[in-house]
Amino acid sequence: MPIGQEDKMVNGEEKDMTTKQESRKASEKDLHTIYLAGGCFWGMEAYVKRLPGVSSTDVGYANGNTENPTYEEVCHNNTGHAETVKVVYDTSRISTDMLLDGFFKVVDPISVNRQGNDRGSQYRSGIYYVDEADKTVAEAAVTRLQRKYKASIATEVLPLDNFYMAEKYHQDYLDKNPNGYCHINLSDADEFAKESGLGSDDVAALIKTEDYPAPSDTVLKEILTDIQYRVTQKGDTEHPYTNEYADNFEKGLYVDIVTGEPLFSSADKFESGCGWPSFSKPVAAEVVKENPDSSFNMSRTEVRSRAGDSHLGHVFNDGPKESGGLRYCINSASVRFIPYDRLEAEGYGFLKSIFN
Repeated sequence: MPIGQEDKMVNGEEKDMTTKQESRKASEKDLHTIYLAGGCFWGMEAYVKRLPGVSSTDVGYANGNTENPTYEEVCHNNTGHAETVKVVYDTSRISTDMLLDGFFKVVDPISVNRQGNDRGSQYRSGIYYVDEADKTVAEAAVTRLQRKYKASIATEVLPLDNFYMAEKYHQDYLDKNPNGYCHINLSDADEFAKESGLGSDDVAALIKTEDYPAPSDTVLKEILTDIQYRVTQKGDTEHPYTNEYADNFEKGLYVDIVTGEPLFSSADKFESGCGWPSFSKPVAAEVVKENPDSSFNMSRTEVRSRAGDSHLGHVFNDGPKESGGLRYCINSASVRFIPYDRLEAEGYGFLKSIFN
């Protein structure tokens, strides 16, 4: 950012140590906080605020070795602080995983102490977490990103050591100065939201086939149990009543055991008495395929997963009429259950809204 311009405006101004009121209402239990450093915090804050699900932001100085630094000190005195945006977001609308994908859309992850035209250690990129579960999510995001680059990812993933609010002048800077300096193309936020299905009620748009590649048959034989392999790959059926999820009614998500693609929700699970997990519908019609099945001299409709082409079970027309009349009879061996409280940590926080 232009230092001279900032000097003229900030002299004598006290820091705003109060947190700005959240711009959107969200359930308290779904609000989450993370700290993102990605160059000049003017642009990073303005960009992040445009992502659906972000409730509030504050800019400040993080993970340095001095207390309560000023902007001038951060720029000139080797304080070790990074210009950082505190992001409070609603995990039922945007998961940590997706937020970090949006972050990396506008950050050069291999640049050391530089973003755009801004140079210095205060402009390094970093993800600073206050929840230990976010460490796993952030490290996984960095690992995925590393596959795209030959050079090492420079973005640091560290626990938040400290954070000091920046001067009031810097808070919401581009809202107050729409023609001010910005190293980020803010329209990228709208593009990312559209690509990712953020802000959409269309669950199908949130679940992308390419995010759930199927392992090779060799790998599947190594990672699946015998019954899981026989059911998903050979079309076998497990025994009723004694299988893992027949009597499970805990709140959560059922995903393909092969690829991890989301398939069914506990919100649509019901007791059918058949001995297998039963659902009135999948989380989105697009995530399953239905094929005619005349095996065993019966006329049935087989259900398979979209991304992994795993055999899941069958669908029948004897389900609850008030829920559409269908019964998706699914093998426990074909799916993995993720409790609601683990969705965020396992990268499925973007689907929390289907439980509302």
